[in-house]
Amino acid sequence: MNKPHSLYIGLMSGTSLDGIDAVLAKIGPNGETSAQGAVSTPFSGELHQALLDLQSPGPNELHREKQAANALAIAYAQAVNLLLEKTGLKAEEISAIGAHGQTIRHQPHLGDNLAYTHQTLNAALLAEKTGIDVIADFRSRDVAAGGHGAPLVPAFHAQQFSSTENLAILNIGGIANLTLLPKNGEVSGFDCGPGNMLMDAWIFDQQGNLFDKSGAWGAQGKSNGALLQRMLADPFFAKAPPKSTGRDDFHLRWLQEKIGNENFLTEDIQATLLHLTAHTILESLAANAPQTQKLIVCGGGAKNTALMNLLKTKASDFFKSALEVMTSDTAGIDPQLVEGLAFAWLAWAHKEKRPANLPAVTGAKGPRILGACYPA
Repeated sequence: MNKPHSLYIGLMSGTSLDGIDAVLAKIGPNGETSAQGAVSTPFSGELHQALLDLQSPGPNELHREKQAANALAIAYAQAVNLLLEKTGLKAEEISAIGAHGQTIRHQPHLGDNLAYTHQTLNAALLAEKTGIDVIADFRSRDVAAGGHGAPLVPAFHAQQFSSTENLAILNIGGIANLTLLPKNGEVSGFDCGPGNMLMDAWIFDQQGNLFDKSGAWGAQGKSNGALLQRMLADPFFAKAPPKSTGRDDFHLRWLQEKIGNENFLTEDIQATLLHLTAHTILESLAANAPQTQKLIVCGGGAKNTALMNLLKTKASDFFKSALEVMTSDTAGIDPQLVEGLAFAWLAWAHKEKRPANLPAVTGAKGPRILGACYPA
């Protein structure tokens, strides 16, 4: 007799540092997952700045990180309570919360027994505040097995998206990552490079805005070819998968070093960053899955109209056959909710004692059960 469907909540706050997505997921006995409700809440200015400051070394770092972990747990709990209120559910009806936490260091390349990745979150406090079991720290088990601990969403993508075509799923958060789903069933995936992260950093530095809505500012500028080539020379882009990246590699200082003492129009720099994201995505896809017929885009970047248009218009520069580019709306999933659903699914996999990493994606020595449980 099949187990009944269960309810999980996925909490995602990504590298973009733009806020929290809380998604209620209905998950069946074989992992089939559907969204039943969602809320998105922005970070307070204070929490946003605290998490941003922790992206690079600084004084009194341990204390500041622990305070930010507490503040993030409280913000997560508030999002959970809003979601329960919206859906009319009680805490005891939820099997578990899958909470990603906020990545503040990602160093998987340091070698055996030295590699690590760290997502800050006081998961015990989140369990205390919500009265729901919390599954957190999903990435470190994969790193312990020699993997990158990222990307983790390809296993969920493989579960959710099926096709008779050669398919790829593109998640554009702060970092852009690809899941390759060819017809032969050999799933793979990797980080391509910056998604929204550098564009967000530049507009925040220049205008104080957290992001470039619809890519409107970037669309006003003109991409500078020399600056783009300087950016593309970064060693990360030449690496073969498995590979992952984050703010340790790409940040405002990285951009400022590329700009140097040259005088560019600020909107031209934004336009160049827009082209950097599109170029590295399409180049990575063409190099690793040239047979791809359809690219489904999710994450916050799916709302960047200028970026979506650029992916569509530039696809012919990289692919001999037509590449169809669309958002995950076409598959019935709101692009903003895919990662939240993924972490709800990862919590389900932990509870079911099912491995949830893909060694072909992360480079781990084998399948592993991910996450640590903090009981309510």
